[in-house]
Amino acid sequence: MATVGCRQDMHDQPKFFPQRGTTLYADGRSVRPQSANTVARSQLHQDSYFYTGLVDGKEGDGLPFPVTEEVLKRGQERYNVYCTPCHSRVGNGEGMIVQRGYAKAGDFHTARLESAPLGHFFHVMTYGYGAMPEYAAQVSPVDRWAIAAYIRALQLSQKAQPADVPTGSHVEPLSTIAEQEGLPATFLQGWHVPATAVTGTPTGEPLALPAPGESAKTTSAQPAPRQPASNSGETPKQ
Repeated sequence: MATVGCRQDMHDQPKFFPQRGTTLYADGRSVRPQSANTVARSQLHQDSYFYTGLVDGKEGDGLPFPVTEEVLKRGQERYNVYCTPCHSRVGNGEGMIVQRGYAKAGDFHTARLESAPLGHFFHVMTYGYGAMPEYAAQVSPVDRWAIAAYIRALQLSQKAQPADVPTGSHVEPLSTIAEQEGLPATFLQGWHVPATAVTGTPTGEPLALPAPGESAKTTSAQPAPRQPASNSGETPKQ
């Protein structure tokens, strides 16, 4: 009875191991070749631009679908969930994580990112960029494009002119809105990089990697002296 109870069925399972041979198939391979005229799950990417943001290996501009108010609202909602911790609600790269010592996030209101094509933002969200990890697992392709569209709206919001609104629309100054919301006068002060932010570049500026297809630029500048963080006990403001 003891001998019968010592079977090895669970130990010696009839299974395949990666990159090992087998006697089950005539060609001796355990890994089977893909059948002709078939597409694996999640690989039917007929619109390559929609899934990569690239055209012939370069970042393309424009959205692969029409931009509507619903698209912008969805982009805002997803942006507020996944992007604000680092980039902040206004997109200046001074989110709460940055204020607590993380690497300086991208400022969408710089000349470099204002001129960047929409495919750049989609590509960065898909594959990551510098200290930013990829968000392909958390954000679907359609939502990544919606976020890219909302980033454009954020950029416009900071430099909008009366000519950018429809004729007859009433536009209130930001100072008036801040007063109505009960915000302090310091709310309208200029942005600044928190002393705790980590730049990681020789010049002390935020990290800027080359776009796909461009060569990286090197610099021999000496590292900028880092300013000591203030320990005044004040609560960081967003």
